[in-house]
Parts: sequence; C-alpha cells; structure tokens
Amino acid sequence: MSIFQDNLERLQALKELDGISQADLDSLSSPHKLSYVELEVNNKTYPAWRVLYSSDLGPGKGGIRFHQDVSEDEVQSLAFWMTLKNSLADIPYGGAKGGVKFNPKEADKKELEAVSRAYAKAFHQVLGQDIDVPAPDVYTNSQTMAWILDEYEKIVGHHEPGMITGKPLELGGIKLRSDATAQGGYFVAQEMVKEFLSDHKPEEIKVAVQGFGNAGLFMTEKMAADNFKIVAVSDSQGGVYNETGLDIAALSAHKASGKNVSNYSGGQPMTNAELLEADVDILVLAALENQITSANADKIKAKYIVELANGPIDLAADKYLDAKGTVIVPDILANSGGVIVSYFEWAQNRTGQILDEEYLKNLLEKKMRNNWQRMFNLYQEKGDISLRQAAYILAVRRILTAKRWRGHA
Repeated sequence: MSIFQDNLERLQALKELDGISQADLDSLSSPHKLSYVELEVNNKTYPAWRVLYSSDLGPGKGGIRFHQDVSEDEVQSLAFWMTLKNSLADIPYGGAKGGVKFNPKEADKKELEAVSRAYAKAFHQVLGQDIDVPAPDVYTNSQTMAWILDEYEKIVGHHEPGMITGKPLELGGIKLRSDATAQGGYFVAQEMVKEFLSDHKPEEIKVAVQGFGNAGLFMTEKMAADNFKIVAVSDSQGGVYNETGLDIAALSAHKASGKNVSNYSGGQPMTNAELLEADVDILVLAALENQITSANADKIKAKYIVELANGPIDLAADKYLDAKGTVIVPDILANSGGVIVSYFEWAQNRTGQILDEEYLKNLLEKKMRNNWQRMFNLYQEKGDISLRQAAYILAVRRILTAKRWRGHA
C-alpha cells in the first residue's frame, strides 16, 4: 500500500470516531493542485514536484526535499501531513510540499545551485507569499532557500522574502529556525513525560534516537542536558549503543568532525534496525518515513514514541502498537515547531516588524504546550482513541470549519 493510501485510511477512520460525513472526508482526500516537471540541469533530467494539498486556511506551506527516492506518492503524502500539521498548530496556512528526485550527496555546490534555481524557474507561478511558501526539508537548507529566493525574485521583478522561509538571516531569515523542530518536539516530549512517566526521574528514563541530523541531534542534546539517559543514537550509516548512557557532547563533536555515529568509540556499533528494537522507554524517530512497519512492529519494545520525522510509522504498525498500548506522540504535533517558527519568519517578512527573539521563543513554547493540551484533553475526553486520532480530529475540524465559512462544504 502507498503512503498516501495509508493516509486516506487514517482519514476515513474519523468518520466513526468523530461523526465526520463522507462528503467532508472526500473533500480532504485529494490535493488542490499537483504540479510536475522534469528539470533539465547539465544534460541531466530530474523529476520534480510541488503539491498544494489545501489552501482553505491560508497559503500552502511545506518544505522542499532533495532525495534520490522522492516520488509523487511521497510528496503528496507529505503535503497531506502538512495540511493537518498547520491546522493543528493553529497557524494561517494550508499544506504543501515539494521534492526533486536526485541524490544531493553526489552533487557539488554548482550543481546544487543549478537544481535549486531550476526548481524556482519551473514552479515560480505556483509559489509566492500569498500562494504557497516553501521551506527546507531533507537535504535542503538555508543556502538552497537563498538560491530559490534569488531566482524567484529575478523572475517576478521585485523583492518578496515572504515567498520562502528557512532563509539566511541576512535575507530575512530568523535565528530561532535552526533548532525549532527539535525545540518544539522537546516541549511536547516533556508534556508526555509529565502525563505518563511522572514517577520517574529523567536519569531513570532510557532513550534511543533514530536520526542524528538537524532535528535528531538537537533533540538528543536537549534531552541529554536535562539528564535523560540517551543509550542509543543512529544516523543513516548505523548507530551506537551504550547501556550506561552515551556522552552526547562527545558524540556530537564526533559527528561534527564528519565521522559516522557508528564509528564512535564511546559505545558499541548497532544497526538502525537494532536501535528501533532496543529495550528503551522512549524512542525518538527523527529519520524518514516508514521506519516501523508490519515487518518490525512486534519487535518494538519502547512504550513511548515521539515522531520527530514525518510518517515514520505506517498504518499497520500504528494499529498494532496502539492495540499493544504504546503511546505515540504524532508527527503532526511533535515536529510542528519548525513550521510555527517558519510562520514567525513569514509574518516578519510580510510586516517588516522584527520581534524580540525571547518573545518568539516563549510564543513557540506556549503554542506547543497549548496544542499538546488540546490534543490530550480530547484524547482523555473520548477515552477510546489514540493521541494521533485526537490530533487528526482537531486538525480536520478546523479545516472543515474554514471550508464551511467559505461556502465550500
């Protein structure tokens, strides 16, 4: 089954859980606009997509990923998740996503720039601060955003920094963005611990983190700073395990030097599969989609999972773990800190008003904790639903309300 079909099945479940009509569900079951081109760069052809899934709550919002395995199914699914995430986050955005199918690890800076500018040329008509606002995603960063912004502004003939977020500070970016996803994820992880593990001290709680890129690394550092016992960490090449706890500062320095996590001398090497199945209390998933599936769900020992990545657990595994009693903090809440801070950046670009960083940090924390509480309250109120289902219900309700106000439902 495709990732997108999984999503539609999750959506369909809301019909019985919250009395949502089939007509309303059907209105959320396909994107508003799917754009596809083949980028011609240096005599090579790269398939590329931009999907605007919904604009009921505002302009589209979602990242652009560069990856050799990007597909239409994946981009459409990511745009669907962004739609729900932005709604749940209570920010004025619809959902969107983009992708280019190529391996950026095999490209030099010149080719990365060429692909980025080609993307802006191909999709400039469907992008804009009031239409659809991209951001960084897997293997894209502030430099990628700068190239896309520059090319877009050349085409439209005016400055429009609000057409993209995750930019360098000098081009209208925001300092808070670098660790916003991890910071937001940590706020809701703290709420989860307070509700479910309040009788444990942090140093008694064993944690494994899959993914040691931007979000996973920052999340690990924040948890380690608060004395959680981080016993396992992995990157795309493998992982490392230490039963007594890893020295995260030393491991971060090891990673920053360009070395793989699995080569770190302060623990034993382990595979990503072994990390997922490690005997820990909390498992943080900060890599890619479909890491836990029907093939390994029965081997997962963690009682609490935080989805810092998008879609790391497929539908079959989600059902199995839910029946088993595993508590899963869903991706559309756990990783929404990034898009909330992107909203701060966009709002500053639109108004020209630069807000105090401490004020924005406090606002991010307030929104993340409030959004957790709304989800948790509904979870408790209904009694027979998962945290994910509570999050989906809240997100869908807001979108459908917007549709009705517009006369579309």
